[in-house]
Amino acid sequence: MPDMTPTPQQPAATVDAVIVGAGFAGMYLLHRLRALGMTTRVFEQAAGVGGTWYWNRYPGARCDVESMQYSYGFSDAIQQEWQWSERFSAQPEILAYANWVADRLDLRRDITFGTAVTAADWDEAAHRWMVRTDGGDVVAARHLIMATGCLSTAKLPEIPGIESFRGATYHTGYWPHEGVDFAGRAVAVIGTGSSAIQAIPVIAEQAKHLTVFQRTPNFSIPSRNMPMDAEYEGLWKSDYPARRAVARTMRTGILYGLNDVSALEVSEAERLAEYERRWEAGGTAFMAAFNDLITSPEANHTAAEFVRNKIRGIVKDPKVAEILAPKDHPIGTKRICVDTAYYETYNRPNVTLVDVRRNAIAAITEAGVRLADGTEHAVDDIVFATGFDAMTGALTRVAIRGAAGQTLAEKWEAGPRTYLGLGTAGFPNMFMITGPGSPSVLSNMIVSIEQHVDWVVDCLVHLRDRGLTRIEATGEAEDGWVAHNNEVADRTLYPRAASWYMGANVPGKPRVFMPYIGGVGTYRQLCDEVAQKGYEGFRLERAEARAAAE
Repeated sequence: MPDMTPTPQQPAATVDAVIVGAGFAGMYLLHRLRALGMTTRVFEQAAGVGGTWYWNRYPGARCDVESMQYSYGFSDAIQQEWQWSERFSAQPEILAYANWVADRLDLRRDITFGTAVTAADWDEAAHRWMVRTDGGDVVAARHLIMATGCLSTAKLPEIPGIESFRGATYHTGYWPHEGVDFAGRAVAVIGTGSSAIQAIPVIAEQAKHLTVFQRTPNFSIPSRNMPMDAEYEGLWKSDYPARRAVARTMRTGILYGLNDVSALEVSEAERLAEYERRWEAGGTAFMAAFNDLITSPEANHTAAEFVRNKIRGIVKDPKVAEILAPKDHPIGTKRICVDTAYYETYNRPNVTLVDVRRNAIAAITEAGVRLADGTEHAVDDIVFATGFDAMTGALTRVAIRGAAGQTLAEKWEAGPRTYLGLGTAGFPNMFMITGPGSPSVLSNMIVSIEQHVDWVVDCLVHLRDRGLTRIEATGEAEDGWVAHNNEVADRTLYPRAASWYMGANVPGKPRVFMPYIGGVGTYRQLCDEVAQKGYEGFRLERAEARAAAE
């Protein structure tokens, strides 16, 4: 019997689009493309839908955008039928929502689960991608759409001796699906970013003793989470289209009250009253207290000092409070966290805070964590809350080879370069959903996802209707967008922080401000203008035109 193993010349299937990832972006893409009659294959490494909410099951995992807004807006039936149980939904409920949508739209039949895309090579003659997976699939696709998410590649720590530890180790981004019981255990948490700030209070309630190793303190605002109020839910559902429309014009894609006044134009009493009101209301809307908190160092200082004083008032030990009070970056320039009793946790007798900025972690030993001064903290379990290779990690780990034979990882060696965060020069017919250079992580991700998906789908229809087979961002357009992205970022305080927005949490990663800070509304308008001008900044071709030219 002849060998029927697919080869690059003999793909197992040919489709209009391959989508990589079945999180909220991949699911919506599949739904839109299927409705247009476009053949689509989705590959998802996980065993189910949900993207980051499939993997991030650590204790206390919760969204920092209110449930009524962190949800799909493309279908009125879906947004009316689903009922959220809390103001800020926890991971299990968000994952249940993703699964419900997948079932409601019958998406699973076009998704191959448990399969990672490992490589994709551009075939210039055919104007298509040859996509390969770790399951042996070889698929020819006119378009390759990377819906891999911004926070989907966990960053493992580079600490000597991890393999020697005799206890159990966990990463917040790869949490065991069966959960972990820390009762009676001595636990170490390394890191105090967003996931740690959510997990630490829950672990502290379970563990015999919890030792937190902090290098960089982060600002956190109480969530004031509560069961969903029926009246509040009803207000949103009675006016969803109008509320969604306004949210799409706002800088973050989140509908909340913006105070269009400088923090320096009001009296100290008025300023403190506004901060207090925002603190009591809870959530990230704190940063909308005044209009210059991310642009004016003086204004930002007033907000930062307010939160530092809150920490000093909550944490009983003054020395611990000062270690927890951030002083090395403006508030909001690292992802501001939202918590439930985070600072209060350090008043518990079973919690110890270790400042590893003053006394660094030297090694992981068989029994625990050893510091530079020789002190060793014996623990039974270690939780690494060390974040992600954000924005680019999920893209560059796939061997994507473009028109000139260069891989995406090689092209981005000095930092990511895109046009609108949607395409990158040298990689025709490849789109990124919420890629670097788009608002992405500085926004309500689902709002940004829907905007990107709608733009890409409209673009594919434009190409199909005109018999066009190739679209590629030009180098000039890409250069212009990178320059604009940097210029806008430099008008703010964001580059002053060594954040994962800058890639600072990954040793050796170039320091480039990756998301677009110009705002969701402004960005949407720019993207729409590009499309209205016949996809200005992109080069569009037919396969036969390229062949004739050669």
